[in-house]
Amino acid sequence: MTHDCSQTVSTEAIYPFDARGVAKRFRHAAIFGALDALQVGETMRFCNDHDPIPLLMQIGSRFGPRVEISYVQRIPGEIVIDFLIAA
Repeated sequence: MTHDCSQTVSTEAIYPFDARGVAKRFRHAAIFGALDALQVGETMRFCNDHDPIPLLMQIGSRFGPRVEISYVQRIPGEIVIDFLIAA
């Protein structure tokens, strides 16, 4: 069963971003743009078909501690990561 990235488990400000539907050549730019659009306390729930280790390193370099990264699901083929914008 594939994870439904659009489901939200709480009333917090969690915005889904399903990278599986974005052309590979545009993914990183789209992800960075989505993170730039978030306010403090908001979360982007990122879904992907692989563990994006290079992307996570780029996010760390670009945003530093402003973006907190936590895995929600780490199953091969179904990766879900929350990116929280910290204060």
